[in-house]
Amino acid sequence: MKPLTSSVLKRLAEGGFHSGAALARDFDVSRASVWLAIRDIEALGIEVYKVHGRGYRLSQPIALLDRTAIERRLGAQAARFALDIRDTADSTNTLLIERAAAGAPGGTVIAAEWQPGGRGRLGRAWHAGVGEALTFSLLWRFSRGASALSGLSLAIGVALARALSAAGAPAAALKWPNDVLWGGRKLCGILIELAGDALGPTAAVIGVGLNVRLSEATRARIDQPVTDFEAACGASPDRNELLALVLIELASALEAFAREGFAPLRAEWQRDHAHQEKRVTLLLPDGSRVSGRARGVAEDGSFLLETRAGVKRYHSGEISLRPQKR
Repeated sequence: MKPLTSSVLKRLAEGGFHSGAALARDFDVSRASVWLAIRDIEALGIEVYKVHGRGYRLSQPIALLDRTAIERRLGAQAARFALDIRDTADSTNTLLIERAAAGAPGGTVIAAEWQPGGRGRLGRAWHAGVGEALTFSLLWRFSRGASALSGLSLAIGVALARALSAAGAPAAALKWPNDVLWGGRKLCGILIELAGDALGPTAAVIGVGLNVRLSEATRARIDQPVTDFEAACGASPDRNELLALVLIELASALEAFAREGFAPLRAEWQRDHAHQEKRVTLLLPDGSRVSGRARGVAEDGSFLLETRAGVKRYHSGEISLRPQKR
């Protein structure tokens, strides 16, 4: 996002009409430059009302992320995090992986309003317009090696379900290994990337995409059933408050996971399991499929599938889970 585009968007996000002349004067640019900035804003999928004699106004209010507001809502927990709030980042995970390699401390957070290269699991793209989602990455450092961190994505799911419930969106369901659903539709996704030595320490970059209020244009670009926080709670949330709440719950779950692993969180995960005791199909990396009844997860986070041959364990890797149609 260009600097002028960002500045004009932040001014429009304050609400009300703003004339082109006033914007040009305030930012010391020409009215033509303001017009180009408005076009850039519209190219991001944001609708702008233009009224002769009054100027420009957003058709829908946007609460942009603000570091000061987030830290205020974090309260005493603010010292645990180093926040970097950006207008644009091609991929917050990619950027934070680079920061981690350069020695960034655990608790570093990069959040972006616009993430054109956002990634999901299995190489999928993550789609969200400005102000429509929370897209951020959190760095957490563990003393153990990656092999000892099985179940980490499930622990993250538990933390997100706790945060959503506390924010007014109860009944979130967890889909193995890395999705949060509401009403059977995807509300939130998780992408974890690990780096470090075999025996530790390990740097975990935890990417989270949480749909807040998706436009119809964004929904049309997504190739699976999705929902958003506004639908789940029936109101428009304060994105700064929601991000602070999510970070607090993530830190709590990650500290517990670092001490004791996934096992103490297993019962809570299974309570919220979207497919517990239901028929499902797993799509395996070699293209084959295996079907059976979901029996939850083991203490190491592996998926338990009951088939005719008995209960088998599956680790996340490149496996996808699909519910069977009745």
